[in-house]
Amino acid sequence: MTTAREHALSEIVFCETVLAKGGLNVLSDTFRGVSDIEAWEHYPAGDVFDPASNAQWFYHCHPASEGSAEHGHFHCFLRPDGPEGAIHHLIAIGVDANGRLLRLFTVNQWVVGDDWADADRTIDLITRFDMQMPSPSYLVNRWLTAIFVAYESEIADLIRARDALLAAHVPPDGIAVREDRALEVTSEFVVALRPGS
Repeated sequence: MTTAREHALSEIVFCETVLAKGGLNVLSDTFRGVSDIEAWEHYPAGDVFDPASNAQWFYHCHPASEGSAEHGHFHCFLRPDGPEGAIHHLIAIGVDANGRLLRLFTVNQWVVGDDWADADRTIDLITRFDMQMPSPSYLVNRWLTAIFVAYESEIADLIRARDALLAAHVPPDGIAVREDRALEVTSEFVVALRPGS
């Protein structure tokens, strides 16, 4: 294991531990000040954007489905040319109702409506996701950044798998592959929970 990965995994635990001291987790801190959580809404409103790195994220959840451990997910993006420039989806980070990391996954373009970038271009952006903002939670922002470092190779593999799946997918006649609503999740990595988490 690389030193950067070890440090990032320690950073993830640090953020979770500090939040837990206050009876919080990455999810409850993301929802600080929110009384009613609605499916499909972006939290926080307006998303989070770091003007230094051009990283951006929002959290949302789908309507509850029976038997699903996942509460929702953080959609993480990068705007390489600044806040008015193109936006590229990097990865989604699924968590349970206690904010525990469950999975990393990619989605088809129609899901987030981003500006398409192929795997090579998207992978080049992974290391630029650096969220150093005070709101809605500095610790949540640090946690997200640490996930990108700790799982950098897995994220790159997922993005390559996304493009491979899209290249092989045959949509119905008249529908572009990246607009095929029958294809939502394009690759997935399930994260093993740490003992005691």
